[in-house]
Formats: sequence, C-alpha cells, structure tokens
Amino acid sequence: MKELSLGGLLQRVLQLVVSLFILLCVTFVIGRVMPTDPVGAIVGELADPAAYEAMRARLGLDLPLYQQFFIFLRGLLQGDFGTAILTGNPVARDLSQAFPATLELATLAVIISTLVGVPLGLAAALFRDSFIDKFARIFALVGHSIPVFWFGIVGLVIFYAWLSWVGGPGRVDVYYEGLIEPTTGLLLIDSLIEGEPDIFWNALSHIILPASILAYMAMAYITRMTRSFTLEQLSQDYVIAARAKGVSPTRTVIGHVLPNIAVQLITVLAISYGNLLEGAVITEIVFSWPGIGQYMTNALMIGDMNVILASTIIIGFVFMLLNFLADMAYLLLDPRTREVAR
Repeated sequence: MKELSLGGLLQRVLQLVVSLFILLCVTFVIGRVMPTDPVGAIVGELADPAAYEAMRARLGLDLPLYQQFFIFLRGLLQGDFGTAILTGNPVARDLSQAFPATLELATLAVIISTLVGVPLGLAAALFRDSFIDKFARIFALVGHSIPVFWFGIVGLVIFYAWLSWVGGPGRVDVYYEGLIEPTTGLLLIDSLIEGEPDIFWNALSHIILPASILAYMAMAYITRMTRSFTLEQLSQDYVIAARAKGVSPTRTVIGHVLPNIAVQLITVLAISYGNLLEGAVITEIVFSWPGIGQYMTNALMIGDMNVILASTIIIGFVFMLLNFLADMAYLLLDPRTREVAR
C-alpha cells in the first residue's frame, strides 16, 4: 500500500510539473504574439531608431522565439522575472509585496464563504422546498448573476460613505501605512505579531467589505454544490437506516452525511480558493487594493509583459497547487481513491 501510494503521489507530482511547463509555454507564446510593444513602453514612441533597436537587442527580442523561451525559462529557474517598467524594480520584488495582499484577501474570503455556504447548503438540503431552501437558491442565483464590480461600488457607497461601518479603499488608512514591518506580508497577522491592535482593527475594517463581496461570489457556488451533494446522500440506504433507528435529521446530516461529502467539498473549496485568487482583479481595482490583480492591471495598461507573464504564472501555479493538494486530501480521506491510485 505504501509503495502504491508513493507511486500515486509521484504520478501526481509529475502531472503538476508537466502542467506547469505547458502553462509556461502557452503564457510565453501568448505574451510574445500580443500586439504590445514593450520596447516602445521603455524608450518612448519618439525614441531614436538606433536607441529602439539597442533596447530591443538588450531585451533579447531580436532573437528567435525558442532562444527567447530558453532565456526566459533560465531566468525563472533563478527567480528572475525581469524588471517592471512601471516601478523600475525587479518583478519578483514587486510580486513579493503584491501577492501577500491578494492572498490575505482571498483567504479571508474563502473562510467567510465556507463558514456560511456549507451550513446554508446543508440546511437547504435538509429542509428541502422550505423557506430556507428557497432562500438558499435565490441567494446562489443572485451571487452568480450580479457583477462583482457593481457589488463593490454599492458596498462602498452604503457601508463606507453613508454608514461609515467599514474602512475605505486600500489596506489601511494613510497614516498607518509603512508602520508595520512585513514579516509574513499578511497585514492582519503582522500587526498582531508586532502588538499593534489599532492597526489590526483598522486593517480589518478595510478588508472586511472586499473580502465579504468576494466571499459572496464563492458562497453562491459552495452553497449550491453542498446542497446538491447532500441531497444525493439523503437518498442513500445508510441515511434511511439511520432515520429508521431514530437518529434526528440534524445528527444524521452532521454525523453521517457531512463526512461522506467531505471529499467532494474539498475539491469545491480548492476550486473556489483558486477562483478567488485569480478573480480578485476587479475587486482590487474597485477597492484600490494593492494586490497582484491591481499590479497586473497597471502592467496591462502599458504593455509590461514581464509583469503580465510573471503574474499569470504565479496565479496559474497556485491554482495547480491547490488542485494537487485537493488530490492529496482525496487519498487521505477516501480509501477508495487509494485503491484507484494503485
């Protein structure tokens, strides 16, 4: 069993590596065929032709495509994503500052969406066709139908401008910026590490609205899938037997159904987390959140391909890693998948 499980693990690691390499190839080719001019963005439209060609040669854009790819791949292996046009900093340094902000936002969003979406889906299935079920279905439909930027703008107008219940755009108020040493890059955690409760509560007031709006998008999907998984299990023989023995519906769902749908829920949560990471772009723009989404959008405006390629690769890798971890959780929680892995 151990050897076979190790073989299954190695197979999945190999799939992850191959998928990542394909992502690198596709991303690089798309970046090179896009109608953007990174050289013009650096030297300017009115630059001397000689200066233009010199910069083009310096960036390696005069080389054949396969040579450019190998140079690009060698840089990645060394942790070198190139230099950002907008900031003049190494892209890796900018990403090390921007990605934790997106990670913090998406992580809080997936926590909120899980704590609300899973119980709501369970209750909707348990009390099928009741008011709770109808509410859950409408709740999910609205979450899938209304654009996130509309929710963001309306949320800012109501909860920030009118009611002053939450902080405004950005991660903290201006007078708190730069006061916390970025140990983890996650401002809520770093403020607690440094013993700054005022900054913690200020940061929480800024993140709670964008995280809740992001969470609503994921909540709709999680609620719908949890309801579907639960309804399928409620018709199984073991549930009927438990009910015949006098086990209450609530105990049946929590004690018997929930463990059986845990494996499926892990996949749903992993997909939701990945979607939140890549789908935070619009939310970050609306809330001026200094994350990878806003950083990537600013790069798109000026055709900075180094930033675009690096951001795409980072997000794609995280998405693949989450799916890989979900597969590993399958092997741990469901013995049947271990048999398949043999």
